[in-house]
Amino acid sequence: MQHLSLIPAQPWNSNQPSQVAKITPSPTIAVKQLNVHYREIEALRNINLDIQPGKLTAIIGPNGAGKSSLLKAMLGLIPSTGQVHSAGKPLTQQLKRVAYVPQRSQIDWTFPATVSDVVMMGRIRKTGWFQRYSPTSRRIATAALNRVKMGEFIHRPIGELSGGQQQRVFLARSLAQEAEIFCFDEPFTGVDRKTETILFNIFRELADSGKIVLVVNHDLGESIRQFDDLILLNQDLIATGPRSEVLTQENMYRAYGGRVQFVQ
Repeated sequence: MQHLSLIPAQPWNSNQPSQVAKITPSPTIAVKQLNVHYREIEALRNINLDIQPGKLTAIIGPNGAGKSSLLKAMLGLIPSTGQVHSAGKPLTQQLKRVAYVPQRSQIDWTFPATVSDVVMMGRIRKTGWFQRYSPTSRRIATAALNRVKMGEFIHRPIGELSGGQQQRVFLARSLAQEAEIFCFDEPFTGVDRKTETILFNIFRELADSGKIVLVVNHDLGESIRQFDDLILLNQDLIATGPRSEVLTQENMYRAYGGRVQFVQ
């Protein structure tokens, strides 16, 4: 599998480190007739949906359903056909508004970087390549690290951290980017309960501040109750909308074939 280096993908406003600034809600993301093919394999078929700001939204479905493919296609990371627009323009032309955290398995953890290095990468779009970071950027990055309770690890090599700690550092990087749209691909895989709680708390704050927060999630246990809206996939779009409307026996049978237990 090809690994990603620890190079940025972007946010959070940090004048008050313990809070996400209240701002005007981000524009809705509209996905229309989105299709993804991997050679002869059809990963996604004719996906049409809207993703609302101010909601914590999960993409769910069985293995191979196209959950990660949907996220990557929306961001232009894999070839696709169809349209993904926000505020009347293609989302791929507005990636400075987006913070993306890939699956941990796609990251090269041998990359020689400290915790501080990784979080400061979230400031590159604001600062420019090969430019000196401003005191404001350093303050924002430090506040983001403290928010995820990783400030004491600032000089630790990223590869020496636990899985949960690494995920918190990447969340801090996304906060430091000061984005409007946050996309996380299976952020809860291999993390401890403390990290899961921190992630959900920050996701909720971001959503409450009007951001778009989109999470690929495979757990249908108690944690599913944390999400407001769900996108249920199995190559086709099975259902989308409020959690109570998506998590029906009929929808889950269509997606999983009756092979799953879930918490409503």
